[in-house]
Amino acid sequence: MAEVKFEEALKKLEKIVVDLEQGDLSLDEALKKYQEGIELSRSCSQRLESAKKKIDVLTKNKKGEFELKPLDESKIED
Repeated sequence: MAEVKFEEALKKLEKIVVDLEQGDLSLDEALKKYQEGIELSRSCSQRLESAKKKIDVLTKNKKGEFELKPLDESKIED
């Protein structure tokens, strides 16, 4: 699959979901769309995971000095 931007991949994935939910596709078309959706989903997931690893949080330590720490995902609100 050619490299596409995250936002484009997400839009394509949303379109595939709509197409599959409508149920107007032949079995072969539906399987093809499903496979494309799985590939797009994996690509988006990998990009998000990569982005999470790159995020650092600047915090103050007890001495009042700034330091970089990895993002603590457990403190993120949904």
